[in-house]
Amino acid sequence: MPSTSRLLVLLCLISALAIAVAGCGSDDDEDSGSGPTAAADCNPGELETLEQGTLTVATDKPAFPPYFVNDDPANGKGFESAVAFAIADTLGYAKTDVKWVVESFNSSFAPGPKDFDFDVNQISITPQRKQAVDFSAPYYTAGQAVVALKDSEIATATSLDEIADAKIGVQLGTTSLDAVNETIEPSEEPSVFNNSTDVVTALKQGQVDAVVVDVPTAFFLTAVQVPEATTVGQFEAPGGDEWGALLEKDSPLTSCVSQAIEELRSSGKLGQIEQRWIQQATNAPALD
Repeated sequence: MPSTSRLLVLLCLISALAIAVAGCGSDDDEDSGSGPTAAADCNPGELETLEQGTLTVATDKPAFPPYFVNDDPANGKGFESAVAFAIADTLGYAKTDVKWVVESFNSSFAPGPKDFDFDVNQISITPQRKQAVDFSAPYYTAGQAVVALKDSEIATATSLDEIADAKIGVQLGTTSLDAVNETIEPSEEPSVFNNSTDVVTALKQGQVDAVVVDVPTAFFLTAVQVPEATTVGQFEAPGGDEWGALLEKDSPLTSCVSQAIEELRSSGKLGQIEQRWIQQATNAPALD
């Protein structure tokens, strides 16, 4: 009979072989997958949402056009309202299963737990914000625009150099502020305002010579909010200004929301929504 030590060695070899065999599988087994990007995990009944069977979507209030219409995100009108409902539909949620809540712009990307499944609020994807929250694949890429009153000297500017000496207004916490500092490089510090309403007021009252906002906002601002203003021109923001759905850090929903957006993009649905609700034709020249 083999010695006790030899038996122990033999048993260890048999055990190791059994583990190795169990760990082997066909390519089909691996492809079936159970990871976060597997299609089965993105079914409504399997998604880890804030409320079972409901998709909770957040945005700011007031919610302005062209992103929302009549300050009512739930009506499905406006670019981001339509995008949110399209994401929900792709994930298998009916319109009645989508619940809207209010979340201010600046607090949305603050660290900590969230009272929503995802937020759509023209939130640019930046490395700094990604340290505190998750972002989906981008659903829109926006450039920056300079807006001034029509009777302003800035209104006839044809280059960024002509704007550098102007008093520029911009909203706190936006990538427009980065675009002003890094691309325009103004001779004096820009005037920073807490929200978009204050930016518009400053332009109307002549507190600033011009304001910098994203291109879609510039179109709405000049068409509705300040018709006496004009879009002087547009320029590319550093690295591009991509908007994504914002989710809690390490959210189990992130990959599914991204997957839904990519499906909407490849099907052409996302492009149709953009064409329907965001007017790109501002006739604003490029500013170099």
